[in-house]
Amino acid sequence: MVRFEDLQLFVRTAALGSFSNVAREVGLLPGQVAAAIKRLERDLDVRLFARSTRSLRLTAEGEQYLPFAREALDTLREGQDRVRRESTQLHGLLQVSAPSDLGRNLLLPWLSEFRRQHPALSLRLLISDQVADVFRDPVDVALRYGVFDDASWVALSLAPWNRRVLVGAPDYLERNGRPQTPADLAQHHCLLYSLNGRAHDRWRLGDHTVQVTGPLFSNDADIVRRLAVAGEGLVYKSWLDVHDDIEAGRLEIVLAQYKGESTPLNLVCPHRKQYSPAVQQLHALLRSRLDPLKQELPPLASDPGLIA
Repeated sequence: MVRFEDLQLFVRTAALGSFSNVAREVGLLPGQVAAAIKRLERDLDVRLFARSTRSLRLTAEGEQYLPFAREALDTLREGQDRVRRESTQLHGLLQVSAPSDLGRNLLLPWLSEFRRQHPALSLRLLISDQVADVFRDPVDVALRYGVFDDASWVALSLAPWNRRVLVGAPDYLERNGRPQTPADLAQHHCLLYSLNGRAHDRWRLGDHTVQVTGPLFSNDADIVRRLAVAGEGLVYKSWLDVHDDIEAGRLEIVLAQYKGESTPLNLVCPHRKQYSPAVQQLHALLRSRLDPLKQELPPLASDPGLIA
């Protein structure tokens, strides 16, 4: 069988006209180059070079074989380069689960960017505020809020600094006034949504936990955020979910002197064997897009007696 390295040495010998010159170029001994040419001649059953003590020239058969050898080397190099390129590309299917608000308003454009970077990869995005069971549901990874200390999970940190903030629309605050303490929330319309299978109606602000009520509830947290923007009441949401609305002036932070509940964001895998190159690269992309949002998180108000 013809060896790739023997073909390379044959083509270079034809170009340089000397075993010694080729040997110096590739870091071999002249005898090793000569042995490779002899091996190639034996494999082909043809004499490629006419040798003398003073010269080395191609035979007629060598002249005839040379362009085929060059073409074969070019083809092999192209195939090798393609295999190397494709081995670095992501393939297959990646199934991602995310909460409704985060998935629609932050994740969608980032996943589009991820797909452009990895066109051979297929993505399936599942948007729901029902917590996906990554052990049973058809998902590879899930974006989850909260702290994970169960060793059976692989939780990759995305935004450990994230926290909830209490917000309301300027129109609502103008009509109903601003609460001054957490206890004042009893006099306000509080917009509720489902969290971990139940209404999220216990809001922790600083060292205060208050039971809240309101006339509107949805199992979709994105709907509740939109109701807040429409001036229907106050909502207690992740900073990541409402930062665009705050920046645009559609929502304002209320009771800023009371630190909101810590709500770290993680990328969760059911086990380490699913920590694939696709998951690793998705994690890196999401971290790079989320980290700048930490700088936009407003500092707490300066009254230290109210911050816990």
